[in-house]
Amino acid sequence: MNYITLKGIVENKSIEKKCSRLIMGTAHFYQFNDEERAFTIMDEYVRAGGNMFDSAHQYINSEVVLGEWAESRGIRKDIYILTKGAHPDDGEPGTRVNQAAITKDIMESLERLRTNYIDFYALHRDDPSVEVGPIIEVLNEQIAAGRIHAIGASNWSHTRIQKANDYAAKHGLIGFTFNSPNLSLAQCNRPRWPGCVSVNEEISNWHKGTQLPLLSWSSQAGGFFSGRFTPENRENEEMVQVYYSEENWERFIRAEKLAEEKGASAIEIALAFVLNQPYPTAAIIGPEKVEELLSSIKGSEIHLTAKEMDYLNLIETKIGGAK
Repeated sequence: MNYITLKGIVENKSIEKKCSRLIMGTAHFYQFNDEERAFTIMDEYVRAGGNMFDSAHQYINSEVVLGEWAESRGIRKDIYILTKGAHPDDGEPGTRVNQAAITKDIMESLERLRTNYIDFYALHRDDPSVEVGPIIEVLNEQIAAGRIHAIGASNWSHTRIQKANDYAAKHGLIGFTFNSPNLSLAQCNRPRWPGCVSVNEEISNWHKGTQLPLLSWSSQAGGFFSGRFTPENRENEEMVQVYYSEENWERFIRAEKLAEEKGASAIEIALAFVLNQPYPTAAIIGPEKVEELLSSIKGSEIHLTAKEMDYLNLIETKIGGAK
């Protein structure tokens, strides 16, 4: 398992946390018939060297399942938890990027997770009508209280993140130390869900310049590269609307070609694309079977050259001397 170093603050001291670059997503756990299936997946992930878990206040009961598993295994001190809050479709109606909603979600997440601190806390959505100052201030209050160790954004524009970090720097506060948008080889035709942000060339260049760590959700594009989908099969309306395009099918063909050369699968190459960016990245995965977890681990270990990356992303027309 490969790792990424993420920064945090504990008792006013800067610390570094060595986190696995494959992050176990928990959003899909509600689909399992029983908790033991989720427990088995998490057990295997830890056994393979994984130590970071992604959840959210809005993910039905995933925080509860994660908290029960960590407590039953006595493993809380050995893992890192990334959870999110202030989602607009979570509880009371209306936008929720405000002090009351953020505080409420953090306190409830702590209870569900059966812990007294959250390693990495991200705002699940943005509300551009809200000034960044009060947001940074309330999050810093939670850091000072020891309830969270680091703050980040999920589905914020890079310009808003920069504005928030500029405010933090100006006022001697802690800013966002990570970003969690969507990054995948397949480019989205439209946001997969309302208010979501997917990495484009401008965002990628900003991350390259700032070197701010990026923790990607839907890093494998909802299984687009798994082989379960074809241009002719249009049964999954969401996949068709979000990922079906001539460019993405060409990316799929190129991923298959490169996979054949490297003894891998197309979906493993797609994951490698996320993890071979010119800035720090990690990928949130959602395996439903142990075999899928092992495939992700294999993909995370594949090295891609800059030319191979450009080939996959349709910038280069050739690789290895052949079209």
